[in-house]
Amino acid sequence: MDRFTRSAISFESILESPAGIAKVRTHAAGPQGQLPITAQMLIDQPSGNLFGLTQSAGMGWEPARLLDPEFLILSTHGGLRAEDGRPIALGFHTGHWEVGLLVAEAARELKALRAVPYAGACTDPCDGRTQGTAGMMDSLPYRNDAAMVLRRLMRSLPTRKGVLGVATCDKGLTAMMMALASAGALPSVLVPGGVTLLPEQGEDAGKVQTIGARFAQQQITLEYAADVGCRACASPGGGCQFLGTAATAQVVGEALGLSLPHTALAPSGHAVWLDAGRRSARALLRMHELGMGVRDVLSDAAVRNAMVLHAAFGGSTNLLLHLPAIAFHAGLRRPTVEEWAAVNREVPRLVDALPNGPRGFATVQVFLAGGVPEVMLHLRAAGFLDVSVKTVSGETLGACLDWWKQSERRQALRKNLQDQDGIDPEDVIMSPERARSRGLTPTVCFPVGNLAPEGSVIKSTAIDPSLIDENNVYLHRGPARVFTTEEAAIRAIKAGEVAHGDVVVLICGGPKGAGMQETYQVTSALKMLPHCKHVAVLTDARFSGVSTGAAPSSASWASGCTRAYKRRAAAARPAVPATPSCNGVPCVPCGLAD
Repeated sequence: MDRFTRSAISFESILESPAGIAKVRTHAAGPQGQLPITAQMLIDQPSGNLFGLTQSAGMGWEPARLLDPEFLILSTHGGLRAEDGRPIALGFHTGHWEVGLLVAEAARELKALRAVPYAGACTDPCDGRTQGTAGMMDSLPYRNDAAMVLRRLMRSLPTRKGVLGVATCDKGLTAMMMALASAGALPSVLVPGGVTLLPEQGEDAGKVQTIGARFAQQQITLEYAADVGCRACASPGGGCQFLGTAATAQVVGEALGLSLPHTALAPSGHAVWLDAGRRSARALLRMHELGMGVRDVLSDAAVRNAMVLHAAFGGSTNLLLHLPAIAFHAGLRRPTVEEWAAVNREVPRLVDALPNGPRGFATVQVFLAGGVPEVMLHLRAAGFLDVSVKTVSGETLGACLDWWKQSERRQALRKNLQDQDGIDPEDVIMSPERARSRGLTPTVCFPVGNLAPEGSVIKSTAIDPSLIDENNVYLHRGPARVFTTEEAAIRAIKAGEVAHGDVVVLICGGPKGAGMQETYQVTSALKMLPHCKHVAVLTDARFSGVSTGAAPSSASWASGCTRAYKRRAAAARPAVPATPSCNGVPCVPCGLAD
């Protein structure tokens, strides 16, 4: 039988319509009232401005208020929710599923303050959903495309007085920051979309992405995988519970001064999260009244503050790509590798968050412990921050921190964490002395050696402390297992073909050939092996912000290293010493050195 001749949906049902729907009107009365225009406006204004008023009236806005100042709310909202929150059409991910609620809250506040809100969206994909698929090839390129679309949407409302950007996750949030950074004299405020909650029982969204590898290694049952997989995203909205790229980008946005204090990492759907939308709308209006634009907020000093917060939080290495792009779109100098290295040598990591540890608290618990401003209090005391920079509050960073230090909000949320979860906030966000005593390592370092003559990056927090020798040096020697595709690598790992002491070399994943895809599928699978800490990973692709454990020498290697791999990829070779320069952590000799 022809495969096109059978279907449960009949031919007639897709053509015929219910009776009575052919009654169609050709005219309507239109809105009542008059446009608030003058003769001079008719003479001076471009036709687009005048027709814009007509369309706004047609959409139902009160004609008498059409000349109130206009503000644009852009978001990455995705999916379609019913009024009770149930899905009509799913979004790509939880990160943009509830963002529309923030947009609505901000819009209501703008309207109440005699402004006209407009809303538009450029939705975003999910790196978690596209792991190991062709969709991952579009992840990083999407960021640039979305930033361009968002900028075009900003310009397409020429009468707007300011822009509010609402976004949550890896590429949508960074694209939004790039677009807002380019706004110049235009007031702009970033509203981070927050995080999802931990399940009462089960696994976080980072660990649950390894159920396939663990089942293949016979570590878990089918029933267990189905159970924890269902519950990991315990609440419907927000970014993941770990300090991956999405959460780190929220932290960086606040550190730049683009977001109001203590808005990053708020739990999606909660009153404290919705309140951020309202207050951000007020901040946008205040910037307009003060004549402030984004260029008054973003500066070289603000970018360095963001680098300092990245180091203090133990943030995702992906922000080494995103923060320079944001600086570029603001017309600022991009930070160099030397500057990143210097910051990470000087600034201690103060936050104990998933996936870094040592205990690994969830992002919502970091928020309750005080989030970005709490970390900033420690950094200010140590002299690491420039607190003279302006923020979207209209005041300096120093003034914001003074408010935070004495605020009732701070005390109430920290008490909530202690009472609800029995967690001392000082164990989540630590003083430098406490962090040192707990063994918190610096966030990243930048090896340069024979395997990476053009440089590389290692997430130092991924290195198991038991592998650091008495000289504070990590050294791994072992045979290279070379893979040219992520599919081949994950197949070998699941089949148990990657052994204790191996070095997984995953090549041909750079930005030109493959869009610099993220390889969390590989590193997360390795993490679940009993000998995970004794397997290293080298790649010219990207590591996820949640990568840890499986790649104690994780590095995103430069193109020069890839060329060496291609010459020697035929077989694994015996290990040979390497002589790199990497702030005390040497390159990983894997047998492919020249």
